[in-house]
Amino acid sequence: MRKLGVDPGASGAIVLLEDGKPIEWAMMPTMKIGTTTRVNAVALAAIIRSYMKQDEPLIAFVEQVHAMPKQGVSSMFSFGHSCGVIAGVLGAFEIPVTYVTPQMWKMRAHLTNKDKDAARSLAIQMWPHWRELDKKGQGQALADAALIARYGL
Repeated sequence: MRKLGVDPGASGAIVLLEDGKPIEWAMMPTMKIGTTTRVNAVALAAIIRSYMKQDEPLIAFVEQVHAMPKQGVSSMFSFGHSCGVIAGVLGAFEIPVTYVTPQMWKMRAHLTNKDKDAARSLAIQMWPHWRELDKKGQGQALADAALIARYGL
C-alpha cells in the first residue's frame, strides 16, 4: 500500500512512500492572500491526484498538531487554516487518514529527545540518494513528512 506523509503548515511538505521508499514529494503548495501565506487547496489537490492510482489504495498519515503556548493568534489561525485545507482535500478524495502526534512518529523513528535536525539526518541515512534532503529548510520538512508516512509501515 502506498503511504502519504503530510507535515502540515505552509512550510510543510508531502511525501509518497511506496515499499518504504519515497517516490514522489512536494513542498506544501502555497499562495499569498494579502500578507498571509496560505496552503493552496487547488494545487494540493492536483498534487495528490497525481499520486493516486486506480489499482493501488493510498492511505495518509498526517502530523496531528495543536496550538502551542505563546504563539500568536494570527499564526495559529493560519496554521489551523492549513490543517483544515489538508483535511478537506484528503477527505474530498476519500483517502483514509491517520493522525499521528509528533511524539508517536518520533518515538517509532527513535528520535525522541533529539534535536530538530535529527529527522533530516536519519532520512539522509535511510535514503542517501534523495538530494532534496540536503537543503536544510526544505529537507527538514521533507524528512518529517517521509518519517510520518513511514510511521504507517
